[in-house]
Amino acid sequence: MKEEALDHSAVLDSVVKFYLESHDFNGYPVYKLKEEYGVSDLEARGLMEDLISSGAIDVVLTGNPHIKPFNSPGIDAQLAGLKSLEFSEHFCLYPRPATLADLPEVGHYNDRPYTLLLARGEGQLEFRTFDLSVLEHYRNDPRYIYETDSIHGNISVRDAFYESDAMENRDQVILQTFGFAYDAEMNRAVAVYLRYLSGLSPEHQQLWRAKELAGNFKVHPDYFRSTILGEWGTRIPIFDAFIEELALINKMTELMKMPPMFRQTYSEQRPREFAFLLRPTLAEFNRFVLLLDQMLSDNLNKQFFASASIPLEDEETRSDGKIIIHARGTIALLEAWMRRYFHPADPEPMEKIFTTFRKVRKLRQQPAHKINEDAFDQQHFKNQRELVIEAYDAVRYIRQALANHPFVKRNPPKIAEELFDGKIWDI
Repeated sequence: MKEEALDHSAVLDSVVKFYLESHDFNGYPVYKLKEEYGVSDLEARGLMEDLISSGAIDVVLTGNPHIKPFNSPGIDAQLAGLKSLEFSEHFCLYPRPATLADLPEVGHYNDRPYTLLLARGEGQLEFRTFDLSVLEHYRNDPRYIYETDSIHGNISVRDAFYESDAMENRDQVILQTFGFAYDAEMNRAVAVYLRYLSGLSPEHQQLWRAKELAGNFKVHPDYFRSTILGEWGTRIPIFDAFIEELALINKMTELMKMPPMFRQTYSEQRPREFAFLLRPTLAEFNRFVLLLDQMLSDNLNKQFFASASIPLEDEETRSDGKIIIHARGTIALLEAWMRRYFHPADPEPMEKIFTTFRKVRKLRQQPAHKINEDAFDQQHFKNQRELVIEAYDAVRYIRQALANHPFVKRNPPKIAEELFDGKIWDI
């Protein structure tokens, strides 16, 4: 019995040493256990069962066993899993958090809070949530490439600054992937897996740690689906869908042998700020409204309406008989054109187009500067979300109306199935 206990202790030491000294907190493979201790499959299984039962180790049996993706299930669940699967030399053993807790080696990571969590045995694909403003540092710094579709995102350093003296080494960080998460009240947060947080420099890990949020957040469904399940997303992010609708509308007007309805579609260069707010303040909301109005009303092409015989000017006769010429606004031109050529059985969707365009314009014209314009309030994010949904619905209905034109019906442009069916993520 004494020798058996010694064997168990030696094996546990090997598991801990391998975990802490490996490049990526990897698991100790069963084939290495067999080689190092000269044990058979049966003996290796017995050692594993004993160490799991004692609460000293965890075992990863499926997926890529060389990393521990999630915090392990209970002892009984692990033993049941081991019994239910055919024994494999590629099962991997990991020290449980309690085994690692007081080891001095773990203290080497105290300046890297997220690497420290891995060193203490947390799963690499466990996530943490952060205040949205943590991304501003990267979005607003031109030395970084900041990309997001409001579901997935990544951050990298521009080539001109990577491994360059022009940028401190501590700031030359790459975040391979981040996503977003929501709580029950639809408050939005950034979500990052520990594996990727651990790759940040000590200084940037501390920066993120200062912005970490507590609470019950759930990762965006399509972010989870693509990063954990390895599946394609089921819907299109609403900001991408909006831009695709603009491009489709212009393809349809070309088929109608008319000028483009929108001067720009932004397909080649999506505005960086055309996304959910990173800092839900009145000032940020107002800036977004300005951009949205520029992409909607300001973006309408007057030549499109002129080609459809819609007058670009109105005449007004004053009381003294003098005639005053007024240029018609783009929203008025859109309304005049649609009322002339479209007479739907249900007029409500068409009326919502005009209502939405005018709502965005009115919000833009409201005084932008108020005493509390920088006050943080998640309601601004919720207001933005509601506005984006209305704006998307407006351009989608314009596209659906154009789809009934004879020239478009004869040779319709290809429309993504998700877009055609309205499968859009608005979170």
